[in-house]
Order: sequence, then C-alpha cells, then structure tokens
Amino acid sequence: MKIHLCCGNKKRPDFIGVDWAPMPGVDKVHNLNQLPWPFETGSATEIFCEHGFEHIALPADFMGECHRILKPGGVVTIITPHFSSVNSYSDPTHLRHLSTQWWKVFSKDGYLKPKDGAFELVDVDVTFGKSIRAKIGRLIVKLRGLTKWEKNAAFRYPALDLVMTLKTQK
Repeated sequence: MKIHLCCGNKKRPDFIGVDWAPMPGVDKVHNLNQLPWPFETGSATEIFCEHGFEHIALPADFMGECHRILKPGGVVTIITPHFSSVNSYSDPTHLRHLSTQWWKVFSKDGYLKPKDGAFELVDVDVTFGKSIRAKIGRLIVKLRGLTKWEKNAAFRYPALDLVMTLKTQK
C-alpha cells in the first residue's frame, strides 16, 4: 500500500489519499495530529507528504506513525519549504522551518528516533526557482555541496523546497 498524506485534491496515482478535510481525491479524512492514524502497523511500502509536515504540531509523533505503518525498508518522502524560502515564512500556519539536517534526530543516534527503530537517509535535495539568484544557488550546491550552501549562502541564494526521502530501519 502507498499513502499520500496531506494530498488535498492532488492525490498521486495508485496512492491512498489522506487529508484533514473531505475533497476530491481524499480517500481517508483524518487529522494527522490525532494518533493513531487509521492504518495497520507495517501495512505501507511508501508514504508521500508534500507541503504538510510543516503544519504538524508534533513532528516526533508524525515520524513515529510513519515508522509504525511502514514495512521494514519502507520509504517516506517529505517535501516542505526550505528554511531559506519566502514560502516557509509567508504562511502563518507553518509551525517550523526546516534544513537538510532535520531528519538526523530520527536516525539511529537521534534522540527522537521511533521506539522500535529509526530512519536512514536515502536522498536529500533542494529545488530552486528560475531567477539568476536561483541559478547561482544551484551552482553553489553543485560545486560546494548542500551543507556548505546551506550554512553560508542559503539566505543570499534561497531555495524553494526541501525534498527528503528516508527509509525505515526496523
């Protein structure tokens, strides 16, 4: 089973769509801040969440539920505005502003890892717009890497979104 959290009316094909409000494409109406989520333990191979994680009140609970419902080796992809993006700050319902490092607290050495395992990084990237500043940011990432760009140049050459894929370790 594949689950698209916070799908709105843009549910991915072959996914079960979950959102807090009924609308076209939503198969299960559920507030993700309420636990447990309406899925069996170990029932999903993939979770996709685009522009929803930044609205979650308790990210440790969110990640714990992702870990619970994913099968061993299952993946969760989370897309959220990067902290350098104006989109991260322009919506007053955003509760956090994330970097490429946020996932580490849920890794095997992280203090917020789920009680029955952890997550490991599969892939991380940032997206950029089409302006000259965005092209310079993309070039800095290519030449110096995400970490150096994020520490030294992210606000001067901002990204749009952070795209992260994590795999369960059970």
